[in-house]
Amino acid sequence: MSQQEQINWSRMSFEELQHFWNTEVEPDLARDGLDLETRPTYEEITEAGYSGIAYALREHHDLTLAQFLATVGYPDPGRDEDYSWGIEDETTIRELEWYLEKNLRREGLADTTIDSKRSRLARFVRTYADLHGRADIVTRIREDSADVQPRIERQRVRDVFDEWDETNPDPDLESHESRYKHLLEVQKFYERLVMDRDAEFNPAAGAPHETNWKGSTPGADDRDPPALKADDVRVLVDACDSVADRLLVVATCAWGLRRREVARLSRDQFAPTDDDGFDFEAEDPHIVFDEKRKNGPGRVSILYGLETLADRWTQLSNRDDWDGYLFPSSAAESGHRSPDTITKRFKRLAKDAGLEIREQTPTPQYGRRFWYRTYGDAVKRLSSQIEAVAAEQGSSDPNVVVENYLGEEEARKRRREFMREELAAAFESEVRE
Repeated sequence: MSQQEQINWSRMSFEELQHFWNTEVEPDLARDGLDLETRPTYEEITEAGYSGIAYALREHHDLTLAQFLATVGYPDPGRDEDYSWGIEDETTIRELEWYLEKNLRREGLADTTIDSKRSRLARFVRTYADLHGRADIVTRIREDSADVQPRIERQRVRDVFDEWDETNPDPDLESHESRYKHLLEVQKFYERLVMDRDAEFNPAAGAPHETNWKGSTPGADDRDPPALKADDVRVLVDACDSVADRLLVVATCAWGLRRREVARLSRDQFAPTDDDGFDFEAEDPHIVFDEKRKNGPGRVSILYGLETLADRWTQLSNRDDWDGYLFPSSAAESGHRSPDTITKRFKRLAKDAGLEIREQTPTPQYGRRFWYRTYGDAVKRLSSQIEAVAAEQGSSDPNVVVENYLGEEEARKRRREFMREELAAAFESEVRE
């Protein structure tokens, strides 16, 4: 068995993948005669025996190969202002850029998220142009266009999906799940054109591929993605046999952090501080992220779990070599545990607790979804609480009263109170005063 075949990509952290690229992959590519002044293609990397890196990046780090290569010295075309869409229709290019750079930027999406969306949409318009000779997808659905033929245009779009359904060497189209993500991205783009840009219809809606690809995606038969419930969190906590394990559950389920964010948690991220460092008695304790989080705010309030954090803090402070990470690793070059290790520890806790959801062992993502749904419940509780006020004011929407009657600061305070109660109930602990 060759060295390449023995590589366990899924065990590598992002930093380890970068190190492996620089020390192993790139020298091999150079020995194969590639000019590394330009970005190597997926096919060239595959021929060298390293095709597994694309799958690991996509499944474990939510990155495309191009995005990864940008971190090791090769410009990512998705971040280039002169991005080449590979088509000639200026109207389509203009609307694509508007959708990504104007519309989606307003939603506060991270650059990596927008890059992924750009990549999927580019793949769609290029395939469309290859099949139909040109990519005037916007003009063909505009209300004022004389060329609007809904039935024909729907078929043109489905021809693209049919092409994707064939055997395709592109790693981003090798599974039904990835094709389904591409289809959804195309549908969302068309939906925005219908809503804001005078498009008459969405030609990607109703494509049979949606049912086929979604039905082949694990867990996609259920409308909602899998998430822990309060009873599940309680079972996980009972299975914890260390402060580190309990902090892992708190960080995912009570703070809503991603596994990578859990792995990198450092004492420097906790605020506010006093002369002794982090102030555990502060009224508004929170976690600060220097880098923009994907689909998330730059700070996260700590509404529950300070006692567990304090215990872990004290435990690590007694070590002479503590470098500040809450999940340290002396073996890792980064100084902290890898995201994969966080996932493994979480799954081990779930297995120890005998916990399964939809016949699957829960991962940290299930805990993060618990946090989101708990927050959603808190919002609903607040709306229900003031329905009477809404009725007196003649408003059918309690949310209007939340904004106009309570004000944002008071509404935020009440949501936080509800959230604390829900989290405390899940962890079977007293609410922090």
